[in-house]
Amino acid sequence: MANKFVLGVDIGTFSSKGVLVELEGTIAASHVVEHSMSQPKSGWFEHDADGVWWHDFVEITRNILEKSKVDPSQILSIGTSAIGSCVLPIDVNGNPLRPGILYGIDTRAMEEVEYLNKVIGKSEIFSHGGSYLSSQASGPKVLWIRNHEPDVYNNARWFLTSEAYLVFRLTGKATIDIYTAGGYAPMFDVNKLRWIKELEQYVTEVERLPDFYWSHEVVGHVTEQAARETGLAVGTPVIAGTTDAAAEAVSAGVSEIGDMMMMFGSSIFFIMKTAELIRTEKFWSSNFLDTGSFAFLGGMSTSGSLTRWFRDQFGQPELAMQEAGIENAYALLAQLAAASPRGSNGLVALPYFEGERTPIHDPKAKGVLFGLSIKHTRADVYRAILESVAFGIRHNVELMDAEGVRAKRIIAVGGGTKNLLWIQIVSDITGMSMGIPEQQIGASYGDAFMAAVGVGKFDNLRQINQWVKIKHEIHPDPDAADDYALNYQIFRDLYTHTAPLMHALSDAQR
Repeated sequence: MANKFVLGVDIGTFSSKGVLVELEGTIAASHVVEHSMSQPKSGWFEHDADGVWWHDFVEITRNILEKSKVDPSQILSIGTSAIGSCVLPIDVNGNPLRPGILYGIDTRAMEEVEYLNKVIGKSEIFSHGGSYLSSQASGPKVLWIRNHEPDVYNNARWFLTSEAYLVFRLTGKATIDIYTAGGYAPMFDVNKLRWIKELEQYVTEVERLPDFYWSHEVVGHVTEQAARETGLAVGTPVIAGTTDAAAEAVSAGVSEIGDMMMMFGSSIFFIMKTAELIRTEKFWSSNFLDTGSFAFLGGMSTSGSLTRWFRDQFGQPELAMQEAGIENAYALLAQLAAASPRGSNGLVALPYFEGERTPIHDPKAKGVLFGLSIKHTRADVYRAILESVAFGIRHNVELMDAEGVRAKRIIAVGGGTKNLLWIQIVSDITGMSMGIPEQQIGASYGDAFMAAVGVGKFDNLRQINQWVKIKHEIHPDPDAADDYALNYQIFRDLYTHTAPLMHALSDAQR
């Protein structure tokens, strides 16, 4: 029986998804697992590596094999992705020594960021990494463990990220892809593609950091132990994988220079493929997924997590209807938002519920609802939240323009694209057209394609367009700009005028 399937598995912030894909792009089976995220302290966000990452991978693979009835030996290769970059210390036997510290929403290491900027120098860090340190960087989080959990640090054989731990459990190999390694600033040199041994004294020894590969490269094979746990066949090739947003970009069809993926997940993340490494002050830049490709990146801390927060705190009528099997709560909330006019009847929100990444890089920023009056309804509040994310995206786009960077094509993906009203709001506020792919499986689909490239079934990642077709084209309404003009200006001014108060409140809560 000929091998003809590839497996992709992605671990997200609140859920994980896997797909078994035939080589022409048809999905043979898929499975989703939901999980929680722990927040032990304000600004701290963690996942249990075995209880979430590996547990979900095992449940997904076993369910997919059961649903598809595919013989595991028919699976050509396996690709993984996960939230990142994260920090997980494991001991010499591969056992996690603490929960994984998550990506930029976790802001515990800001003192370490300041320290590294001081002792290494911001310009030096920028020259090697292509961007400045922020809460997104993993190096300061490794240093935080060294400073605050010395027993954990001393027993750590490797510091891995999320998808790297999956690969380790599958193959026994400690690896990381080059794209994600860039997130381990200031330890990785994106120009020379090397761990920077000269900085060991400030963060950690490079021997504790995994070997790096291009994302589609085969780095190992499924071990007997992993086969027993997952149901996969011993010896199945496993690629290095990557961070979820990069895999999502592949799944969206980002293939040509100037293509940008905008991911509407629990947070906003965007990646644009570029011909060279762009030095940027407000954003991030890195190597991309294969030789000669680069990425220009940015991200907002909260997006879908805001709609989830509103649903859970104020969406009891919609949740009740969902539990009764009438309609999905988010679809009902979208209808609610549509009942409020553009501008939310004069209500303006700041979406900084967990600080903000690009373009303001302020982990102490707070969420705001401004302009409330007795006349305002739940519909106005929910629409204002949707508009606040769109205003944040516009803020990013305007500062990208100031740095001479503009996308040629924007592809919107993620759970938020199911709400077409929201995507229309973003298009109207930013003045940008956006395409939505027909297939909305997400990062796991990109993982599967990279796995196929890794074993030679496709020549390169650009051939993803053989799998991806655009279903919706969303264009800005030219009449909308005036309706949002005042609220956007208030959005920009509101942060500027309230930032000192936000910082005071944040410092008092530490």
